[in-house]
Amino acid sequence: MKFAPLVDRIAGGGADTWKVHDKAVAMKAAGRDITFLTIGDPDQAPADLVIEGARASLAAHHKGYAPIGGQPAVRAAIAERIARRSGSPCAPENIAITQGAQAALYCAMQCVAGAGDEVIAQDPVYATYGAVVAASGATMIKVPLRADLGFHPDLAAVAAAVTPRTRAILINSPHNPTGAVFDEAEKRALAELCRRHDLWLISDEVYEDMAFARPHVSVWSLTETTGRAIVVSSLSKSHAIPGFRLGWVAGPPMLVAHVTNLLMCMAFGGPPFIQEAVLPALRRDLPEVAGLREDYRRRGEAMAKLLGQAPGCAVAPPEGGMFLLLDVRPTGLSATAFAEGLLEIQGVAILPCDAFGANVAGRLRISLTLPDAALLDAGRRIVAFAEGLRRRPAA
Repeated sequence: MKFAPLVDRIAGGGADTWKVHDKAVAMKAAGRDITFLTIGDPDQAPADLVIEGARASLAAHHKGYAPIGGQPAVRAAIAERIARRSGSPCAPENIAITQGAQAALYCAMQCVAGAGDEVIAQDPVYATYGAVVAASGATMIKVPLRADLGFHPDLAAVAAAVTPRTRAILINSPHNPTGAVFDEAEKRALAELCRRHDLWLISDEVYEDMAFARPHVSVWSLTETTGRAIVVSSLSKSHAIPGFRLGWVAGPPMLVAHVTNLLMCMAFGGPPFIQEAVLPALRRDLPEVAGLREDYRRRGEAMAKLLGQAPGCAVAPPEGGMFLLLDVRPTGLSATAFAEGLLEIQGVAILPCDAFGANVAGRLRISLTLPDAALLDAGRRIVAFAEGLRRRPAA
């Protein structure tokens, strides 16, 4: 039987990213004790008011269909949150609620890019971005985030990548997988580039509450992006509720109307009890979120210090987010070979970054989503594995 061309566009490197993780899952199912540092699934408990909100909504039998673009009160709360944080106006008609930030990005891309278009993104990119852009029919043009710049954007290189086919620039800060937090000047320069060339600026801000090297600056706050900013975000990471699958698109009202039409085809609205559960968390900043951010700052620093003892490896503390990069190229192993050996010998699963882009080939992404003691124990096992590599006879 034949399949649509879409199936080829959404397969590839991004789909291969999880092979080590999948192998670790199979090993655990077979009875092996495995420590997972692969996926950004927060270990902290969500705020009680979010859980109680979901329970109360279900107890009230709020199980019917919600409006396609989201419940009005929730859209209004997201708009108020963006306006409060950015200092720029945002209204409910600027918001569509989606099934997580992943779906938000997919919907936005489908509505602004198509066959023959180009979308500029930074290398490395999160592993799903390639498929999201390709699903629209557009081509992703990667511009390196250079290690010598701390994985911050090379603004001249981004400007040089713009062609008559460019429709959008896609950014992510705090950045996954590098942990870089782009500063306001960098974002203003990218916003001005979009204004000058009449491009969309799409900003994945899912880690906005987890910037600790410098404050997060939303592109929604920049006057240069008026009418062309698209922000996708969620509470998945910051509020430790990734399974709730609640995210949003913020953009011009016409874009939101198009996204809502697409959501009618895809999901026909989201669960009302989930939307009602997060309403209090949208209306005010919770202390649990600040505590979670501090957890990742502390864990990042501690793991960077510990892994600095691993021979043949290099690491730097992240500026934000929940991941840390480990460079294993000096060991002589590829990232995948290192990860597979570590899994077999030490029972620790980490994610090879090769599928994120050529600019992080030979590096591994380590999730900081374990309690401190368990995380540091995994770090010591990584060091032990690296020491074992140094002692082994030359091939």
